[in-house]
Amino acid sequence: MVEKKLKSAYEFTWKNMEVGNIITEPGNASARKTGDWRSNRPILDKEQCSKCAFCWIYCPDAAIKQEEDGYFVSDLYYCKGCGICANVCPKKAITMIEEVEE
Repeated sequence: MVEKKLKSAYEFTWKNMEVGNIITEPGNASARKTGDWRSNRPILDKEQCSKCAFCWIYCPDAAIKQEEDGYFVSDLYYCKGCGICANVCPKKAITMIEEVEE
């Protein structure tokens, strides 16, 4: 059980979650950094990207954000590496690569 209130997603990891990942407070998803258990990460090739937003539309975790230049990039604090973005990209501008520990 989480004993103290965490200020941001950067302080919250899978170790802080309730057993069984039960959500005890509605609306707290933004405080949960869930990308640290990903095994693959999406890499965007901006030269191939047409800014169609398919990746943003289909991302089940709302882990894709639009940058000021119009490109859609993954927020790796929330991306779980499912690969849906790479599969729906009509230009094949997103490649999934294996996550490596540093």
